[in-house]
Amino acid sequence: MGEILGVKITASTYKEVADKGLAWAKRGESRAVFFANVHVLMEGFDDSSFRAHLNAADMVNPDGMPLVWSLKAMGESGATRVYGPDAMEFLLGVAQESDIPVAFYGGSEETLEVLFAEVRRRYPQLRIVFTMSPPFRPLDRAEDEEVTMQISGSGARMLFVGLGCPKQERWIIDHRGRIPAVMFGVGCAFDFLAGTKAQAPRWMMRNGLEWVFRFASEPRRLAGRYLKHNPRFIVLFLHQLLKRRARLIWM
Repeated sequence: MGEILGVKITASTYKEVADKGLAWAKRGESRAVFFANVHVLMEGFDDSSFRAHLNAADMVNPDGMPLVWSLKAMGESGATRVYGPDAMEFLLGVAQESDIPVAFYGGSEETLEVLFAEVRRRYPQLRIVFTMSPPFRPLDRAEDEEVTMQISGSGARMLFVGLGCPKQERWIIDHRGRIPAVMFGVGCAFDFLAGTKAQAPRWMMRNGLEWVFRFASEPRRLAGRYLKHNPRFIVLFLHQLLKRRARLIWM
């Protein structure tokens, strides 16, 4: 595990996420698992309350190659990318094999409908016990209690949450202990698996260029995010790395 800009990142693998998630799910434990990229990390850097939510999770996995490279620069030589959409597919396969009931919370109604059909096609024996596309506005207390009761009552033991950052991470931590399921914050995975949004080619993902593809696909929505976060991440992490190396030299 390494700490990048104040956020604890686990140098994990898909198998490790699946093994831990399955064990927790079988015991009916309420757990929080996140997949962090530069956007998530910088949201945490800028907002201490959100950073506390991230650090309260049971696992924060390196979703983007910049975080993998950062972990390696800090000595985690075995660090690999654990990409949220791929992890969700891996976990769905594990859930089907182990007869673990799953649920989906988030996305638009249209996306969720296509996602449900696609998951049914790929994993015909999977037990899907709950799906919901919540309104974009915040739920009031009574509405939130009703949703919490519905998810808990469904028997779901793996809950995939696709509300986007930072909403999904806050929602998961706020519901940990209230929903007896392993909750995975998977971001755009609903759209990617449903095919409602295109994914970057794998060669771009491997070389840390996924953001270029996504920016070209949604420039109006993502321009501000990338211009704000990416350059600052590079400068801030290099500063952290230099300070760390200077401490090691003088120890």
